[in-house]
Amino acid sequence: MSTEQVTKPRSEGPAIQVQGLEKSYRDVHVLRGVDFEVARGSIFALLGSNGAGKTTVIRILATLSKADAGSAAVNGFDTARESAGVRESISLTGQFAAVDEVLSGRENLVLVARLRHLPEPGRIADDLLARFSLVEAARRRVSTYSGGMRRRLDIAMSLIGDPPVIFLDEPTTGLDPQARLEVWQAVRDLAGHGTTVLLTTQHLDEAEHLADRIAVLHQGRIIADGTLGELKQLIPPARIEYVEKQPTLEDVFLAIVGDGTTIKDTR
Repeated sequence: MSTEQVTKPRSEGPAIQVQGLEKSYRDVHVLRGVDFEVARGSIFALLGSNGAGKTTVIRILATLSKADAGSAAVNGFDTARESAGVRESISLTGQFAAVDEVLSGRENLVLVARLRHLPEPGRIADDLLARFSLVEAARRRVSTYSGGMRRRLDIAMSLIGDPPVIFLDEPTTGLDPQARLEVWQAVRDLAGHGTTVLLTTQHLDEAEHLADRIAVLHQGRIIADGTLGELKQLIPPARIEYVEKQPTLEDVFLAIVGDGTTIKDTR
């Protein structure tokens, strides 16, 4: 999609910079001074339980909400003073796929490309269908798609216009194990193409498998920030014991449904 307009960064520094971010709703202090940076072309996971403030951070970064204090910049644009530049630099995918189930996958993509007044919407759609392994389902109604396929289509739609930064808010909410793996691969591919990804999640394994860097948000504050290796050094070394490894439920599930391995039916 080389002919599409890409918003140039204001600076060559981090893709996202957050300093001292605070936000309250009446007497509830949601963010209490949040600081972090996201390097360009990386996957950054904001990890925290429900109510930790993850979605509030995303809303502020996407200019959907204003911070009470502190500052934030995306692609070099200040979220408070330069909201237009921020919005041209980003795409936001919420917790549930925002796709039209009556239209086909290709029609969804073409529609968004036309709404954004981009040239050759059909070519853009076909490129994204191939990139997200949806070519065979391109002309089927989205109502027939699996959860993983809908989420992949949703992410593909968010990439129309080649935004340099994408926010994924709980991208695997409600998905089964197979669909989660499909979305994980799609997220890895985003970073592989140079897109900066900030994802929020409450799933430890999701952050562990995807993120180049992880920040733990707890009660409105970042209590840890680093690579997986750096975070592991925060706890005492584990005592080594040799035990026979047993397959997890996810291992069993994927073997049964087909990942190249079959399990004999013993009934």
